[in-house]
Amino acid sequence: QVQLVESGGGLVQPGGSLRLSCAASGRTLSNYAMGWFRQAPGKEREYVAVISRSGTVTDYSDSVKGRFTISRDNNKNTLYLQMNSLKPEDTAVYSCEADEDFSRVVHGNATSWGQGTQVTVSS
Repeated sequence: QVQLVESGGGLVQPGGSLRLSCAASGRTLSNYAMGWFRQAPGKEREYVAVISRSGTVTDYSDSVKGRFTISRDNNKNTLYLQMNSLKPEDTAVYSCEADEDFSRVVHGNATSWGQGTQVTVSS
């Protein structure tokens, strides 16, 4: 397994931006597809975005498409989520995941998960 640690969450006003990071250790990141999920209080975990091992393939949920950008730097062993035009409904704990199997990442069944970082969008 790869160890994952998220950072970059916080409180932001509606319309603002944040960039989340997910630092990986223990394995070579380029061997893993990665993704972001989020969970708001009282709601089920929600798919946000995924990225392939090389970064050439990305996918987003309809709720964030056009506002969020997933990217990775395999040399720095880090995954990113750039979040723009944030809305109150984006408030959630955001967690990154990693797995050698891309389909497991897409379905939120990855073998490695971070502890999550809180994002709160409020005026």
